[in-house]
Amino acid sequence: MDTNVLFTAFPIIESDRLVLKKMDTSHLEDVFDIYSNDKVFEYCGIIPKHNKETVKSMIGHFERDYLKKSRVKWGIFEAADDQKLVGIMEVFDLNQKVNMVTIGYFLAEAYWGKGIATHAVKVLMRYLFQDVGVNRIQAEVMPPNESSKKVLLKNGFSKEGTLRQASLWSGKGIVDLEIYGILKNDYPLDA
Repeated sequence: MDTNVLFTAFPIIESDRLVLKKMDTSHLEDVFDIYSNDKVFEYCGIIPKHNKETVKSMIGHFERDYLKKSRVKWGIFEAADDQKLVGIMEVFDLNQKVNMVTIGYFLAEAYWGKGIATHAVKVLMRYLFQDVGVNRIQAEVMPPNESSKKVLLKNGFSKEGTLRQASLWSGKGIVDLEIYGILKNDYPLDA
């Protein structure tokens, strides 16, 4: 894994449909729209934020985490309007010893069911496997989150098992997590 690719300059990842790029305070309204919606975080270990100042401060934490080389958090923008934030994609738990990362994603409710998450994961996988040189990408999903499971399965991930009562998630308590993973060898070269 070449972390310099991730952390030398904030990566911008583009496809014909989406742009994954850095968020800043100019995106406050859209970030607040996502983080203040309880439905968005029904199956996430994130507590919704109903205070705009808290969300503004949180955007600064995105930058802090990036500079600490611990997490990359992209805004998901439609290519046709690269100022309208439709979701958030992240890479975290970078494990260089086994060349693995964990991904997460969530969309503004108005953009659910449009294939955006599936496409965003596809674009991120290509970047992580081809440019960063990651060997394994994984995601943790709460068992009732059928939509997220479909996104991962459509992108070639395999369900590897369920960790029972294995994690403490904010606002959820101790939860079961299904682990989905894909290896670079599983990834189609023409994707």
